[in-house]
Amino acid sequence: MVVTPIDPRVYKALLDHVSDGVYIVDLDRRILYWNEGAFRQTGYEAHEVVGRRCPEDGLCHVDTTGHRMCRDNCPMTTSLKDGGSHEVEIFLRHKQGRRVPVTARVEPLRAADGSIIGAIQIFSDDTAAQDSRREIEEMGRLAFLDLVTQLPNRRFVEMSLQTALSEYHMHKEPFGVLVIDLDRFKGINDSFGHASGDRALREVAKTLKGTLRPADIVGRWGGDEFIAIVHHVNNEILTHLAERCGAMVAQTSFPGSDGSMVSMSVSIGSTLALPDDTTEKLIKRADVLMYQKKTNGGAAKTGNVLRTFLFYWAKKVLKTNATLLLHLLGLCH
Repeated sequence: MVVTPIDPRVYKALLDHVSDGVYIVDLDRRILYWNEGAFRQTGYEAHEVVGRRCPEDGLCHVDTTGHRMCRDNCPMTTSLKDGGSHEVEIFLRHKQGRRVPVTARVEPLRAADGSIIGAIQIFSDDTAAQDSRREIEEMGRLAFLDLVTQLPNRRFVEMSLQTALSEYHMHKEPFGVLVIDLDRFKGINDSFGHASGDRALREVAKTLKGTLRPADIVGRWGGDEFIAIVHHVNNEILTHLAERCGAMVAQTSFPGSDGSMVSMSVSIGSTLALPDDTTEKLIKRADVLMYQKKTNGGAAKTGNVLRTFLFYWAKKVLKTNATLLLHLLGLCH
């Protein structure tokens, strides 16, 4: 794309009215323009990001494995260096804390003499919002919706599991199940209140739905537990999906009632369906594996959450010297 020079006013009249998110950067990756579509998809208004460099804009792009891309794998940097067009699937951080899956397309911007003077990124939400709204309305009508998380409820998951098992027994179509438990959910409720507990469930639900594939089903099983039904998988793919869900939730946070950020993690048990499985046997096996993961790895995985709760407790109970106390405990750096 040839332009000379980069003047956001040239694009504003056209790009402010497209549904895709669009932003333009200069050679230093400093944001020069941010359209309305970018605001709708990220929650960040133009005045919050224009003039800032990409690594500082709060979006914190990560790839499908949860690896941060801003420092060593940024598609903008790649396009500025090689002059090529690039399309990648990434997860950006919404202003409210959740991860949003998007397809990002990057093009270099060139002056009339052919030199690269910046880049433009166009990104679109991959969660198929319109289809999701229609599905939510239909599930709500049939009482298949969990009102807190806006995910399918236990009844819907049970019916979907039974259908998947029937197809597996008849046609040998492989599928697996993930039992996903939100770590330290009671602690979030006790320390920050039930509104924050519900917020944690909603943020985890959005992250899981965005992380899993479009054909997969994830619903709330009850309390702090979710179940995902994943089709056409082997052990390797199932394990990869479980790890990806864990990584994405670990990258998700939201402000608690006192303003401090609440980090989250999940324990996940994964298993493939077996020929003699019933719904009860399949769920029980995945549930046992999940509790093994929670017992073996919970302390390491919930370090950030523990730090959040201790900091909150110290501020409330001790009133003073909270940071010093946590520093002495080795939990605050």
